[in-house]
Amino acid sequence: MIHSMATLGTVSQSLALGFTVLSIILIAQFLRSGDTRLYVSGRRSAVIAAGLVILSTLVLLRELIQSNFNLEYVAHYTSIATPLLYKISALWAGQAGSLLFWVFIVAGYILIVIYQNRTVNKVMMPWVIMILMAIQFFFLYMTNFITNPFSPVEAGIIISDGNGLNPLLQNVTMAIHPPTLYLGYVGFAIPFTFAMAALITGDTSATWIKLIRRWTLFTWLALGIGILLGAWWAYQELGWGGYWAWDPVENASLMPWLTATAFIHSIIIQEKRDMLRVWNMILIIITFTLSIFGTFLTRSGIMSSVHSFTASSLGPLFLGFVFLILAGSFLLLYKRLPMLRTKNRIESFVSRESGFLFNNVIFIVMCFAVFWGTMFPVLTEAVRGTKITVGAPFFNQVNIPIGLSLLFLTGIGPVLAWRRTSKQVLIKQFSLPVLVSLVALGVFILRGLQGYVMISFVLAVFVTTTIVLEFARGIAARHRRFNESVVLAFWQMLRKNRHRYGGYIVHFGIVLMFVGFTGKAFNREIETAIRTGDKFHLSGYEFELQEIETEERPNHFAWIAHLKVVKLGVGPVTHLFPEKRIYFHRNPDQRKHQPHSELDIHTTLKQDIYSVFSGYDTKTKSASFKIMINPLVSWVWIGSYIFVLGTLIALWPNRRKK
Repeated sequence: MIHSMATLGTVSQSLALGFTVLSIILIAQFLRSGDTRLYVSGRRSAVIAAGLVILSTLVLLRELIQSNFNLEYVAHYTSIATPLLYKISALWAGQAGSLLFWVFIVAGYILIVIYQNRTVNKVMMPWVIMILMAIQFFFLYMTNFITNPFSPVEAGIIISDGNGLNPLLQNVTMAIHPPTLYLGYVGFAIPFTFAMAALITGDTSATWIKLIRRWTLFTWLALGIGILLGAWWAYQELGWGGYWAWDPVENASLMPWLTATAFIHSIIIQEKRDMLRVWNMILIIITFTLSIFGTFLTRSGIMSSVHSFTASSLGPLFLGFVFLILAGSFLLLYKRLPMLRTKNRIESFVSRESGFLFNNVIFIVMCFAVFWGTMFPVLTEAVRGTKITVGAPFFNQVNIPIGLSLLFLTGIGPVLAWRRTSKQVLIKQFSLPVLVSLVALGVFILRGLQGYVMISFVLAVFVTTTIVLEFARGIAARHRRFNESVVLAFWQMLRKNRHRYGGYIVHFGIVLMFVGFTGKAFNREIETAIRTGDKFHLSGYEFELQEIETEERPNHFAWIAHLKVVKLGVGPVTHLFPEKRIYFHRNPDQRKHQPHSELDIHTTLKQDIYSVFSGYDTKTKSASFKIMINPLVSWVWIGSYIFVLGTLIALWPNRRKK
């Protein structure tokens, strides 16, 4: 039965590849002959291919749960002692499984797109399906011929237990982060294919934008949540006290999110003013290409990262696919340039169109800065033979001013009028925010703040005031017109104009995240080795090691430290229980033992007390700790929740009028 299930998985993904090719051929023949029977058959072949991909993924998932160590992938990423949750997350923990999972999400999206458009958009849909099938073909080719997750272990080898999952990945967040990130990465294929279909069919209106608005918002949100979950995992699991290190793979996820953010703002202008047609096409091409490029960075092995997979032969294939997308897309765009040009122009520097355009430019500049810093070591190694490392200081130096500019535009752009904003409107909109910001500036100067920290906090006050005033004006207008209470007016305002006010909520979440980011300037830390009963001090706190407890668990052995935390002059604050773990401790081969620090954090709105149990010397009974005081980190996560809430409000469909 075990072998038959694995065979079913292999056959399913092989048949999926065959039906994918068949779908492309049938739809291509339909486009030549116009015979609708060919289109129907091609569409059904696409559905069958997607179903077979889903089946093969479920088979691999079953093999992981059942611990079928006859499969090389299962033996490498799970073990008998691996908890069920992490057997499931092993599906995307390795190269082969994650690629199959990539295709699994593509297949799900294909089924949704075909179902949504089963009776509409008959001109675009053949091209949409064919391009999606071409993307699916690329990944199915790799899972079938390059890195097959159903490959058996070498003949004659019997494995009684697997290697188990990397301890860093045995975290609840890592069971959620990769799938969410993939939903974003893969999802950009949908707006990309509709954009290409619009170019091919010559439909240069905003029709394709209306079709992909919610798709774009959803995938942008999914990628954003994936990035935030990755930051949360890094903060909770890696033990270095931060949530963003400008790691190459972190940057690979950030770049398409930045260009997608620019795209979301830019398509508003095309819908409202029929402008930026070419620019929007460029943005969606770049966004999807960066998604594939990010997958290339993760899997090629050219970058050293805690997030990346091992070096493999997939790099050239991915890079070739990236160049193929760019060449094909921009050639098609070049041919359609005359049809995309429009007579409408920006009429005033002080207008919403202008604000959104500046916003776009800054997002692209930031994306380029991240791209250049990420790729510079690779380029220098290729040209000069020596790798010049670009670290966090470069990214911070370049991107902090860019980020502050974006924060400023967050408060300016949305409240400007279309076409032209009069002097009277400018005074009305910004007098109070500027006044409140000046007062805040004075307070911050008196508190001794300076540099980018002071600028960030002042801009946070400015943008928050602007957003609050927008809500206050909307509520007041509804109260005057309908005599509604404040709560009812707020609710009706959100319900009637979800895109606008959902966007304001997103912006407020980003403001709070900036406040949290700025708190990093005040971080304090200490590293020390102590014994039971010893004390040490940091930033007004006293830490006492009261006890070290031991505990043996199903898949690891743990030393658990009991740290008492006292605020000097105030009294006890909390107890922290960081752990030093040894995974696979029962394995007689000590080389397979994997040490891991499971940290503990005491969180308040003001700051985090962050504790890492770095090591334990069983001979001297000496324990090593790293303790950090991280101000304002909570506001990063609170802002993240508000960011997600605002996007969900903007995504929520309006009730159709009967």
